[in-house]
Amino acid sequence: MSRRGASDRAVAVVPAAGMGARMGSRRPKQYLSLAGRPLLVHALRALRTCRGLDGVVLAVPSDRMAATRHLLARHRTTVLELIEGGPSRQESVWRGLQAVPAGPQWIVVHDGVRPFITGDLVEALLAAARRWGAATCGLEVRETVKRVTQGIVQATVPREGLWLAQTPQAFSRNLLWEAHEKARRDGFTGTDDAVLVERLGVRVAMVAGLPHNIKVTTPEDLRIARFWLGKKSSRRS
Repeated sequence: MSRRGASDRAVAVVPAAGMGARMGSRRPKQYLSLAGRPLLVHALRALRTCRGLDGVVLAVPSDRMAATRHLLARHRTTVLELIEGGPSRQESVWRGLQAVPAGPQWIVVHDGVRPFITGDLVEALLAAARRWGAATCGLEVRETVKRVTQGIVQATVPREGLWLAQTPQAFSRNLLWEAHEKARRDGFTGTDDAVLVERLGVRVAMVAGLPHNIKVTTPEDLRIARFWLGKKSSRRS
């Protein structure tokens, strides 16, 4: 049993129910192998290194529930709840939020195909969320940004103040619940959970992310992930 009070306890919600059409694989991308383990297992194990988390609620495709239970057992990876995800990322997070046990007041949302996060990053996000109510991580844009239509540059966008958002993201449980409820009422779909909170007029803190915190979406992303993991392993040896 955790010794932290309810006001400090946190649970992660991991949406991993997508089919990953851009990967071009028969298997959903979260189940593809990276150094002998599925991408999803890498992400779950990384979350487990965060001292501030009580556990994970994992949302997966409905037809992969049994296979996922087997996979988790084989890789000795545990979750608090395994649930059927929805037809969209946002719906999967909403279902995951409803499955979080009573008690924890902070929610960390993390993509199941970002395998290279650290416990320190999650803890930094939770610290920022406890101060502001909501926090995301990301990287400051350093390149020149062009707006392009049909292969033709339409404008150069000033990069000052622009960041590339990543996950994890961390929120007050009540705040995230309210944000999702409003999005459902309004029929609004966002690309991450932070934008749902922004729609409430709430400030979202930005924490510096990690350059290698890639989201594995395409075959090229998977090759980069394998290359980076190989370099990481060689540095350890």
